[in-house]
Amino acid sequence: MTAPTHTYRTEGFGRPAKTQRQVPQQPTNTRTHQRPVAVVIGSGFGGLAAAIRLSVKGYEVKILEKLDAPGGRAYVHQQDGFTFDAGPTIITAPFLLEELWALCGKDFADDVNLVAMDPFYRVRFADGTWFDYNGDAEHMRAEVARFAPDDLPGYARFLEEAERCKTLGFEGMGDMAFDQLSDLAGAIPDFLRMGAWRSLYSLVAKHLRNDKLRIVMSFHPLLIGGNPFAVTCAYALINALERTWGVHSAMGGTGAIVRGLVGLLQERGVQVRCNSPVTQIRIVNGRACGVELDTGEFVAADIVVSNGDTAWTYKNLVAPEHRRVWTDRKIAKGRYSMGLFVWYFGTSRQYHDVPHHMMVLGPRYKGLLQDIFQHHHLADDFSLYLHRPTATDPSMAPQGCDTFYVLSPVPHLDSGTDWARHAETYRAAIAQHLAATVLPGLEDCIVTSKVTTPQDFHDRLWSYKGAGFGLEPLLLQSAWFRPHNRSEDIPGLFVVGASTHPGAGVPGVLMSAKALETVVPHVPV
Repeated sequence: MTAPTHTYRTEGFGRPAKTQRQVPQQPTNTRTHQRPVAVVIGSGFGGLAAAIRLSVKGYEVKILEKLDAPGGRAYVHQQDGFTFDAGPTIITAPFLLEELWALCGKDFADDVNLVAMDPFYRVRFADGTWFDYNGDAEHMRAEVARFAPDDLPGYARFLEEAERCKTLGFEGMGDMAFDQLSDLAGAIPDFLRMGAWRSLYSLVAKHLRNDKLRIVMSFHPLLIGGNPFAVTCAYALINALERTWGVHSAMGGTGAIVRGLVGLLQERGVQVRCNSPVTQIRIVNGRACGVELDTGEFVAADIVVSNGDTAWTYKNLVAPEHRRVWTDRKIAKGRYSMGLFVWYFGTSRQYHDVPHHMMVLGPRYKGLLQDIFQHHHLADDFSLYLHRPTATDPSMAPQGCDTFYVLSPVPHLDSGTDWARHAETYRAAIAQHLAATVLPGLEDCIVTSKVTTPQDFHDRLWSYKGAGFGLEPLLLQSAWFRPHNRSEDIPGLFVVGASTHPGAGVPGVLMSAKALETVVPHVPV
């Protein structure tokens, strides 16, 4: 069954900004409520999960969302009868969602129907060959043998290392807040056991010789904003996560999960206040005491939790004089994830040969990633993630039609690309490539179209540099070295989501809310 539809409380919150700015209200200690108030900035997966956990802990929670509907990067676009999930489409470790429902005394399966994917992905190479990647051990061994039977022993060794990374990295550190230096010191032995100083690609190449198999086993960090040639090999844990818990999609799309989370909150008396951009986190006597909206309205709070992009939060919502650690200089020196060019389109016909998730790779791997991450150069070639949700759920499109989005990793805004000028040319090139490879006749059957660029991530989602996932998950930008769940600079300020610990991806974002729960103040009974 699909998640029930919930009405979001937005009345009175979508007022246009006045020509003359209102005088900001001053903080007051005369609030009549008895429970401590937590203001959550943003209603992505991290913000919604944090709101549930804080509500259960006893906080009065207020969620402020910039957009006109909940979801953040998991926003849903409805256009011409087609439903487009804006961002995350891959669900693994579903027990993290089940936990949130259980905290509210509910059963996840009553609200959301997850369907296991098989294959998880089809990885299609530039020469037309492909690897169907799933969780069946025998199938995977047969696929490896189809490309390079001599690599089977190395593949087995890689799986062992990936499992070690899952045990030490995900299970051991995922919900640890890394709040104290002692947390880092205690984790160093496990980082050493994982060999975390190595890149993921180097770990894969140590065990596999076939170039195509090296790509298949190393592309996963791109799903969380990382270059496989640079991110720590600890992210081999993604491979093990998928083998352990599978890859799933929600009937009704990822938006069904968002609606389910919002429904849990509504039943607890927590509303998502949309069309309410936060423009400042107010600091009084060195402590976060609430937030100011673009209208000048002040919302008082005992704690503030930002689910926004962390670099943007510190740089644009917290005045510089309050930032000793996350200074403008440190923010600018960080290495950020790639940008994302996403084309959403619907077709008047169906492509039954295309699975739910497909990687359509170009002729270059390392060179293209260097252009994206190191040179910040928009190349003429590309590798694509093609998402066809109607392969699983035909209701995502009108009858006889298909819903797609295609995502191309591109440089973030340091490339200097004028996306207002280049977006249509780039989209047309992608359409031509898809028509020539996996979607024959595409240009003649497109009936609806929408494009999102890194500039949109910057302007609409307030993502620093238009990066899709915040800081790139390098070793020295992970765990202790990533922005902490409890702010290093501002007492009373906390952060969750892709750009804090443990990182991007739906499991990482949900785990950030678990880590938050360990460092927020206890609510007296």
